[in-house]
Amino acid sequence: MSRWHPTRYLPTAEQRTLLERWLPESRLVADHSWGLVENAVWELTSSAGRFIAKFGGPSDHHLAREIHAHLHWLLPWTTEGRAPELVHHDLEANMVLTRFLPGDLVLGSPYQNDPAVFEQAGALLAQLHDQPSASDPDHEQRENQKTLAWLDRPHRIDARPVARLRAEIASWPTPATTLVPTHGDWQPRNWLIHQGTVSVIDFGKCELQPAMADLTRLAVQDFAGDPQLERTFLTGYGPDPREPEAWHRMQVRSAVSTAAWAHQVGATEFEEQGLTMVRAVLASR
Repeated sequence: MSRWHPTRYLPTAEQRTLLERWLPESRLVADHSWGLVENAVWELTSSAGRFIAKFGGPSDHHLAREIHAHLHWLLPWTTEGRAPELVHHDLEANMVLTRFLPGDLVLGSPYQNDPAVFEQAGALLAQLHDQPSASDPDHEQRENQKTLAWLDRPHRIDARPVARLRAEIASWPTPATTLVPTHGDWQPRNWLIHQGTVSVIDFGKCELQPAMADLTRLAVQDFAGDPQLERTFLTGYGPDPREPEAWHRMQVRSAVSTAAWAHQVGATEFEEQGLTMVRAVLASR
């Protein structure tokens, strides 16, 4: 195993022992960790093939969501080879081992602005969303409280916009909401392209949410830059799930959480995107 960057999470002795039990005599091929949160992502090879191992620390809750997604929601994709196959998991150790999924990240590739890729991504997302749903009478209120909590934490949103945001949130209705399985970070950085076929990775943000939640990143990044990508995405996906008033509320929440979270982890570029999103949602009303 190669040495770790000192700012990144180092798997515990327990996690390394478990990995050795799952995958004896494995060799580290690449470290795909971001270094922003308390987890590690290793690409490994062994006589049994090629794998991805993910390790989480005590503060990391993403792997619990990833495990839940693999166990309950990803079958429409894994049966078609469009998502990694789960090999081993241990919730207590906060570890996941999946088979390596071949392909290149769409982000930064010649396919990043390819309408055909977005049509495939829309069809894939429809498969995820087209699973048993649930009506939640308290979802909107909980989401409002989460957004207010982000505003209570350190961030660089100015005082006057914060006051406007708090007043607007207080005025919102809180209707019952239909929730479906969502990916939580649906965008080209989590899509792979291999021989013209799009597949999906990274399920640490999967949870029950309104279907339109999976369009928030695309709307401020990809759709804003090229409306054709939005049209082809919806060709693959089906009817647009964004009801205007509920969509506005979701955009506000996404803007606030992006700006605050990025500030707290020191992701400057992402924080600027969040602050731009805040200005945009305030300007829209």
